[in-house]
Amino acid sequence: MTSEISLLTIFLLSVFLGFEVVSKVATILHTPLMSGANAIHGVILVGAILVAGKAESTVELVLALLAVVFATVNVVGGFVATDRMLSMFGGKERRR
Repeated sequence: MTSEISLLTIFLLSVFLGFEVVSKVATILHTPLMSGANAIHGVILVGAILVAGKAESTVELVLALLAVVFATVNVVGGFVATDRMLSMFGGKERRR
């Protein structure tokens, strides 16, 4: 029971911290912040792979594989969006 309360506390503090950081960052800094978030999602992908490797039941394996798929989509999509945003800062010659 204590570990569940600790995990819930960490989750709620993470949500609050994420909301505060994103809402206080200037618009010009959203691209670097997004790149950092993509790196964090890489860690989540590694965690999902580790959980999939230790799954003991079919339900755990399916949920872990779904987590791997969603984390992969999030990482790839985030880097594609970041690359597109960074290309907008370049001159007209770099966009071609």
